Amino acid sequence: MMVRENVTSEKRERFHRIAESRANKIASMVRLLGNCTNKSNYSYTDDEVKDLFAFIEKEVKHAKARFSSSDKNDEGVFKFR
Repeated sequence: MMVRENVTSEKRERFHRIAESRANKIASMVRLLGNCTNKSNYSYTDDEVKDLFAFIEKEVKHAKARFSSSDKNDEGVFKFR
């Protein structure tokens, strides 16, 4: 039983290490994306911004769903709620 607890503990520690690192990278990239709001350097429409954030939100929603889904390979599957 002790071996199983050690394996579980190691997996949790690995998850914490990897998830924290990746979350911090994502946060950094989102902040960099925010730099694109400078109208003296960039030109964009409201629709382009809407499309950009719709894509990002879809990806976040998909990643979040994978944590609670029993089918980890359900990409692109439509389901009524």
